[in-house]
This record gives sequence, structure tokens and C-alpha cells, in this order.
Amino acid sequence: MTAEPRRLGRSIGAVVAGLLVVVVLSLATDQLLHVLNVYPPWGQPMYDTGDNVLALSYRLVYTVLGYYVTAKLAPYLPMRHLWILAAIGLVLGVVGAVSTIPMKMGPAWYPIAIAATALPCAWVAAAIYRARTAK
Repeated sequence: MTAEPRRLGRSIGAVVAGLLVVVVLSLATDQLLHVLNVYPPWGQPMYDTGDNVLALSYRLVYTVLGYYVTAKLAPYLPMRHLWILAAIGLVLGVVGAVSTIPMKMGPAWYPIAIAATALPCAWVAAAIYRARTAK
């Protein structure tokens, strides 16, 4: 058995782990804010600007953290892994925007912002990773 399949598996695992960090933390925070009645019940539109800014804020933090986790777990070339996840995030964000805007569950700017911040979040995560590993 060569080292390549193992490295590929670890690479995929690093990207999946970062994605799971973003998704799980985002959904857990969403659920908590629904339970606390900060957000309207699931399935109801959320047009309040403050609620959407709050959701975008923690999603940005979780996205940076997820990208950082991917770089940290990458078996080699951490920045490549980070940017692969960023590309996946961008695609998922665009698909999410295209599919949810017609549903009118909130302002159109919110899903657009999710997609538009995928690459800037990667840049921030890369800068943090480099600063932390340069020591």
C-alpha cells in the first residue's frame, strides 16, 4: 500500500472537517437563537435586518474557523486545502443564493453576502494560519 491513498484520505478529511465546523456551528447557533425566540420560528421568513446581520456575523466567524481547521488538519500544502474549501463554500453559497432568493424567506442581500464572503473569509483564515505557524 502506498502513501498516496492515505494522504488523499487525509486531505479529503481535512476539507470535510472544515466544512462540518462551519455547518454544525452555524446550524447549532441558528437553533439556539430560534429556541431563545431571537429568530422567528423555523420556516417563517426572517426579514429583520438585525437578525440577518447577526446570522451573517457568526457565520463569518465560523467560516474563518472552518477554513483554519482545514489548513491545520491538511497533511501537506495547507493553503491549497483551505482554498479548495473556499471554492466549495463559494459554489455552495451561490447555489444557496440562487435557490433561496425566489423563496422570499428573507432579504436577498443575505444569501448573496454568504456567497460573496466565502473568499474573503479564506483570505482571513490564511492570514491567521500563516501568522500562527510562523512562530
